[in-house]
This record gives sequence, structure tokens and C-alpha cells, in this order.
Amino acid sequence: MKRLAVLMSCIAAALIGARASAAVTPQEADKLGKELTPFGAEKAGNADGTIPAYEGNEPPLPGWEFGKVRKEYWKYKDEKPLFSIDASNVDKYAAHLTDAQITALKTVKGYRMDVYPTHRNCGITPVYAERTKVNATEAKIGADGWSLEHAKASGVPFPIPKSGIEVMYNVKLRPQAIGAIYNDGTSVISPRPGTSEFTWYQWYLLQYWPTKRADRQNVEEEGNVDFFVFYNYSKPAALAGQGFVGTIWQNKDPEQYYYFPGQRRVRRLPTYVFDTPLIGFENQYLVDEQAGFWMTLDRYEWKLLGKKEVYVGANDFGMWDYKADPKVVFDKTFVNPAYRRYELRRVWVVDAHIKSGFRHLAPHRTYYVDEDSWNMVELTDYDKDDKVWKNVVTWPAPIWEVGGLCTAMPFMMWDLQGGRYVVDWMSIGGGKDIQWVKLGDPEFKQPWLKPDFYTAETLRSLSER
Repeated sequence: MKRLAVLMSCIAAALIGARASAAVTPQEADKLGKELTPFGAEKAGNADGTIPAYEGNEPPLPGWEFGKVRKEYWKYKDEKPLFSIDASNVDKYAAHLTDAQITALKTVKGYRMDVYPTHRNCGITPVYAERTKVNATEAKIGADGWSLEHAKASGVPFPIPKSGIEVMYNVKLRPQAIGAIYNDGTSVISPRPGTSEFTWYQWYLLQYWPTKRADRQNVEEEGNVDFFVFYNYSKPAALAGQGFVGTIWQNKDPEQYYYFPGQRRVRRLPTYVFDTPLIGFENQYLVDEQAGFWMTLDRYEWKLLGKKEVYVGANDFGMWDYKADPKVVFDKTFVNPAYRRYELRRVWVVDAHIKSGFRHLAPHRTYYVDEDSWNMVELTDYDKDDKVWKNVVTWPAPIWEVGGLCTAMPFMMWDLQGGRYVVDWMSIGGGKDIQWVKLGDPEFKQPWLKPDFYTAETLRSLSER
């Protein structure tokens, strides 16, 4: 009997482990494209109509082409806010706000959130729909509980997630272009409290996501690369000529190199991860806050809290306006609300706590992930005393040239304790739009869309010209 009991215990443990990493059943997957969108969002609106049914991709107004300001060709460009939330009425709307949003509204003088009608207009391409449905029954988390064992490329891995780790891999593999070019990207740091001097940055950047390629089969066959990135600075003077190249992996620490022109040297950055301050950003910006989410998933416990209706950034064309005047967009203490747009959205909520044995300046984080696009749209960072520290925000918009896939590249880290913010990966003030690349584009055959471009040798060659 004892041997039988041990055997049954082992079988039970094995079944629990299998369930922990298994995909959904075919019956559950069959909901995709029916009551769920092909990406796993609820097609229906909410009960009171404040969130409409899924609408799908809407093309731009006639006359748009790359290089023209996107917001001027959006169907709803002339909409007015339904209402605004500020310190006087924040408690009325608290059920639909994050802790960081509430803290900002209550503590930052003059700050407000303008709320607009919700438009669920993120596109879904046929390849992404097909691959996502396959992933629903095939994608797997590894036996270690955090690495991705298998998923189809160019597809959402877990459209019907059962755990926090699955939601976070959906963020990593969210639908978007295979490449991006910032010919004149920009960043800004707000002034120190009591001063008026902003710090402005300008740079050139290339980013390549091999997992978005429809001509590839499986993510693991690409080496579990999250993305490749190269950039170099032209402003400010203190950073001019400095450059970076990196291979960012999903399942191990990145391989990264930095060029210092004063030394005429390329240096490897083996510890440039997680809460290390980003070079040149006055200790206002952590490495893993880049693009809102730049890390492996091994250091936190990811608890899925379910879905919630929250006011988050959506159709944020104002923050993609490369012709906008930076002096108008950026106030000393907050980003001008007139350039931001909040909508009521259903979001997945994932609560993350640092694992035993690891340390981080933000040991507790709460992520809010849009159900229609799998973009991380809000993040609340808490400090070691579990007090609200930062509000990390992304500004998504549909990118028409890649099928209307909603993409969130411009973003902000707002230190609500220190009183400063950083906005990065934007085009405001640069004078040129962000260029997005898909299969078949003329740019597609360029060397930067190959892994062997992202090396220390390339960084040295391009930096020493």
C-alpha cells in the first residue's frame, strides 16, 4: 500500500506539472474567432456599453501615406473628451484607475486625465490569427516555470492565458512589425524640481524582431531571441557619438556592447540588466523599463489577477506626432494632457513580486495589459516599502502599414516620489516619423534585418566613421 501511495503521489505531481505548462484544450481554442477575437479578447462589449464590441482594423482617411502625420488621418481625430479626471473627482473613478494613476492625480498639481470614447480598432492579420490559434493548443512554458519552451513565430503564444507568466510572454511576442527605424528618435527628461531645464536627446535606432516574421516557423528555432537593437546618439553633447548594440534573449541575460568615443573603445556590458540605471539618463531610468518591458522573466513571481476595466492609453496619436512642438507637449511636471488619450479598456492584470534570492529597486510591480493588442499599457512600480514609486505608461496606436496592428513604442517613466519623468522612444521634436518594416518591403533585404548585424564589430565600424 505504501508503494502504491508513493506511486499515486508521483503521478499526481506529474499531472499537476503538466497542467502548469500545458496549452488550452481544442474546445477552448475553438472560441477564438467566435466569442473571442483571434487574439483572445472578448468580442462583446461590457454591460453598460462603455466598452463597445470589437470593431477591428479601420483604415486611415483617404490621402494618408507614410510621412504624413498619422493623427490627421484618423477617423475620430475631432472627438472631444467625455470627461476629465483630476484631483477633485479622482475618488469617483478610482475603481477604474491604477494605484499609480491615483497617486499622480492626487499629488501632481494641475494634472488631469482626459477620457474619450473607446474604439477597439486594433488590426489582426490573417497570419497572426492562424498562428495564434495553433499556439493556443501547442505553446508551452518550460519545466523551470518561466522560460518559453515552444511557440509559433508571428503569433500570440497564449491567447487564452491561465497564468501571469503566459500573459507576460504575450507581451513579449505581441503582434507588430518585424522591424523599426528611428531616423531621428527623441527622448526627454523633465527638469529637477524647482528648476526649468529639460534634458533633450536625439538618436538613430534600428530594432529587429525575428519572432514576428511570418516566414519563420517556431520561436525557439530563432534561438529564443526577443529582439535585436542598435542605436547611437547625436544629442546631447555629453552623449554624442556613444552607441549601443544588443541581442536581447528571452531565456538568458542579453549580449550587449557600448561604444565610448572618448576611449574609442567598445565595451561589453555583462551586468547591464534589470534595475541598472540607463547610461546617460541621470539615474532616472532603469534598463528593464526600456520600452516599458525589457527583461527575462526569471526574477519575479507572476500572479494573474484576472481582468479589469481601466482607463488606459489607446489611439494615442498625439504622442506619435513628430511635428508637434516639444515645448508645448512637455510641461515641467507632466506631459500635456491634450496630447494624450485615455479610453476605458479591459486589461489583464498581473502582479509581480521579486523572488527570494533576488533584489530589485522595484520589488513589487503591477502590469496592465490590453486584451485587444497584448500591449503593456500601464505599470505601477512600488518601492521597498510597497509605496507607489513610478507610473510607467505606453502610448499605443494602430499602425496602418502593417495591417493596423496596435503598437506601443513611445512611453514614459514617471517618478512620482522624485517629481521627474522620462519620455523615450518617440519622434516628437525629431521631425521624422517612425518607419515600420514588414515582409516584402524594400527595406526588408537590408543587413540590419539579419542577426549578424548586431555585433561588437558592427558597433565599432559604424561608430568610428
